[in-house]
Amino acid sequence: MSGDDTARLLYLVLLGCAVVGWFFAQNRTSWGKNAQYAVIWGLIFIGVIAGVGLWGDIRNTVSPGQFTTVGEDQVVLKRDLDGHYYVTAEINGRPVDFVVDTGATLIVLTQEDAERVGLSTDSLAFVGRSSTANGMVTTAPVRLDSFVIGPIEDRGIAASVNGGELDQSLLGMSYLERFSSVEIRDGRLILTR
Repeated sequence: MSGDDTARLLYLVLLGCAVVGWFFAQNRTSWGKNAQYAVIWGLIFIGVIAGVGLWGDIRNTVSPGQFTTVGEDQVVLKRDLDGHYYVTAEINGRPVDFVVDTGATLIVLTQEDAERVGLSTDSLAFVGRSSTANGMVTTAPVRLDSFVIGPIEDRGIAASVNGGELDQSLLGMSYLERFSSVEIRDGRLILTR
């Protein structure tokens, strides 16, 4: 536990003691009611402590801070609680959520994401085959007119659309290799052109 955490905990304990002390001083005559109120206030206090302690996790779940940019040629992604790196890219002007996957050769879009960025999956030729953790799937090669993450924009990028079940689009090695440096440090993935 860091010094800041200890100071926060001590502050919350003192605040709780002050509230409980004030309450008992104000209601000295009815101990039964005091006990009920003490339990209620204790639960509220524990709830506040839990909320303060989990606020970072709650904030990341509700509104994940995906990346910060450093300069015009660098994107820094924060590691999520599950250990993966996630990023939202703009493809053809539409947002698509990706998980960074060094095991994927290409950028792989789900069929839903492909439709959202203007690719008609009905007209795609699913002629490729790919081995995944869930077995073999068919894939359709595509070209993405515009692919933007933070300050970095690429045009005419090769990708594929997954013909099977895929929960989330994958940002694979064909994109990561466009960077001169890919570094993982202190819970961050640093991509530098």
